[in-house]
Amino acid sequence: MTSKTTIRQNWTVSEVEAMFAMPFMDLLFEAQTIHRANFPKNEVQVSTLLSIKTGACPEDCKYCPQSARYDTGLEKERLMEVDKVIKAAKDAKATGSTRFCMGAAWKNPKQRDMPYLVDMIKEVKSLGLESCMTLGMLDGKQAEQLSDAGLDYYNHNLDTSPEYYDKIITTRSYQDRLDTLENVRNAGMKVCSGGIVGLGEEGKDRSGLLVQLANMPRQPESVPINKLVKVQGTPLDSVDDLDEFTFIKTIAIARIMMPESHVRLSAGREDMSEQTQALCFMAGANSIFYGCKLLTTANPDENSDMKLFKKLGINKEAVNFSPFEKERPVDAAIVRHSEKDELFYDATSTL
Repeated sequence: MTSKTTIRQNWTVSEVEAMFAMPFMDLLFEAQTIHRANFPKNEVQVSTLLSIKTGACPEDCKYCPQSARYDTGLEKERLMEVDKVIKAAKDAKATGSTRFCMGAAWKNPKQRDMPYLVDMIKEVKSLGLESCMTLGMLDGKQAEQLSDAGLDYYNHNLDTSPEYYDKIITTRSYQDRLDTLENVRNAGMKVCSGGIVGLGEEGKDRSGLLVQLANMPRQPESVPINKLVKVQGTPLDSVDDLDEFTFIKTIAIARIMMPESHVRLSAGREDMSEQTQALCFMAGANSIFYGCKLLTTANPDENSDMKLFKKLGINKEAVNFSPFEKERPVDAAIVRHSEKDELFYDATSTL
C-alpha cells in the first residue's frame, strides 16, 4: 500500500491483484483516506462531453457503436459547425460544468480539420471553461497546434491491459496510444486517460490497465473509469455484466495508485443505482460527465445528478469564469435547454 501523498510509478500487477483481494470496506477506507489527503472532501468536478463528429469511424473497437464496421443504427454526422459547438458550451456552463470536452469519431484528425478545431478551442476558452478534446491519434505537430490554441486536456484512453488489447482493437496498436499520449505531454497539455472495464477481460487485465496508467512518466491528471455500456450490433453486446463490487474496487484502486489524479466515474452511470454511485464517490471518484448523453449512450441528466449530490452532501467544483464576465448564480437542477438533447452524447468509448 502507498502513503497518503506518495506518487509511485513502479507498481506491479501482483500488488494490484492483492488490493483487489482486500476486504471491500478496508479498501474503500484506504481509498477515501488517500482521497481526503489530496482533494477537498465531498467535492466533484463536473465535465460535459459533446460529440462534434459522430459515427463512420474506421476503427474496429469492439465496444464502440461509432465504428463503421458495426450496424448499430447510429446515424453518421459531419464535423459540427463551430457556432453550434459554442452554443452547446454555453449551455454546459449554464448548467454547472467547468470543463467542456469535444469528441470526434476519427482514427486521427486530418489537417483540413485543424483550423475548425482551433477555433472551437479558442471560443470555449473565451467562455472561461476548461477545454478538452478526444480526436484519436495525434502526431507531434497536431498536438502542438492544439496546445498553441489553448487546449487544456487531451483524452486518449488505453482501454485495457496490453495483454488483452488485441482482443478488443486491431486497427491501432497499444504503442500508438502511448505515442499519442507522449505527444500530448511534449506539447504541454494535460492528459486524460483511463479505460473500460467489463469488456470480458480477466481480473489481471484490470490490474494491468491500472499499472499502465499509474506507471506513466507522469500520471494522468484525469482518469476516466468506464463501465461497458453494451450496444446491440457491437461484438460485445452480449458479454457478461461486470459485478458492481468489482467496478467500485477498480475506482478505489485507481484512487490509491493515482492519489493526485481526478478519477472520473464515467460511462455506465445510467444503469447504476444511487447506492452504487455513492460507493464510487466514497471510493475516491471525484469527477463525472454531466448531461443527458455522453457520446452515443445514455447518461443521467442534470436533475438526477443534482438530486443525488444533494442527498450525499456533495458540492461541485467552482466554475472557472472568464475575467471578462461576472459570475451568475445558476441552479443547475432547473436550467435545461430543449435543444441540448440534439447535441449531447455519452462517453462509452475512446475515439
